[in-house]
Amino acid sequence: MLRCWSGFPTPFVVGKMHGSNQSRVSEFLLLGISESPEQQRILFWMFLSMYMVTVVGNVLIILAISFDPRLHTPMYFFLANLSFTDLFFVTNTIPKMLVSLQSQNKAISYAGCLTQLYFLVSLVALDNLILATMAYDRYVAICRPLHYTTAMSPGLCILLLTLCWALSVLYGLTHTLLMTRVTFCGSRKIHYIFCEMYVLLRLACSNTQVNHMVLIATGCFIFLTPLGFMIMSYVRIVRTILQIPSVTGKYKAFSTCASHLAVVSLFYGTLGMVYLQPLQTYSMKDSVATVMYAVVTPMMNPFIYSLRNKDMHGALGRLLLGKAFQRLT
Repeated sequence: MLRCWSGFPTPFVVGKMHGSNQSRVSEFLLLGISESPEQQRILFWMFLSMYMVTVVGNVLIILAISFDPRLHTPMYFFLANLSFTDLFFVTNTIPKMLVSLQSQNKAISYAGCLTQLYFLVSLVALDNLILATMAYDRYVAICRPLHYTTAMSPGLCILLLTLCWALSVLYGLTHTLLMTRVTFCGSRKIHYIFCEMYVLLRLACSNTQVNHMVLIATGCFIFLTPLGFMIMSYVRIVRTILQIPSVTGKYKAFSTCASHLAVVSLFYGTLGMVYLQPLQTYSMKDSVATVMYAVVTPMMNPFIYSLRNKDMHGALGRLLLGKAFQRLT
């Protein structure tokens, strides 16, 4: 049976059972993708480059939207928050990964792993909810253009974003607290780039039935419900675009949502590669797929949104030229 998209990184407690007694280890070893020193050096520079590109790209998006009044619209408001989420997401995982690769120190404390879990679970859920909100924005802009100003008022945008944050925080807290009850015994070596939920559930010594039930229920609600909403939104968007008589009008309408559609496809495609499969088949090869959604997706989002977006091109150009002019004067 396929599982819903609900498995995301989590901390764990490694314990060794002795009758009714149990000892706990205070730190764990994240071995990553490879244990070869040569490959680790290559991976270090690769991840460092990807991290720098991700940080610079998302920071530029946030600054361009913040300082350009032309981009103070609902679509770019949500895009700035998406970039902030992606920036926070990679900062929560990659720096620790780089330290592990460079210093050969694979240890991560229980508290560190628990903290990493909370932010990872919350931010992935937040990414997904913001994408669903952006789909609603595109639906209103294309299907109800005359009502766009009132339907996407600043108050409603803030309310929708607050709801996204509240649901993602609750989702992260729920799974973080549940995982503090799980006990693991035996080896504390994890062949993964961070504390991943399904890898750890396979190593659990305690009963994880509650974890699985909550994962399925909340995962389907947090991920599949927004996905269904986005699919319905785009079905209506496509119908509306097909009714536009001119080819130029169709192209212009589609271009306003093409970037969002590409990001949604990348987001759910990479998540599906990792999590839409039986738990028993979860293996080391999924570490590569995890890198796709944990590193590549946040790095690609700024390029996708700015590649064919004239407004973003102009805002970035004005931002960079303005900074260069300030330095010269």
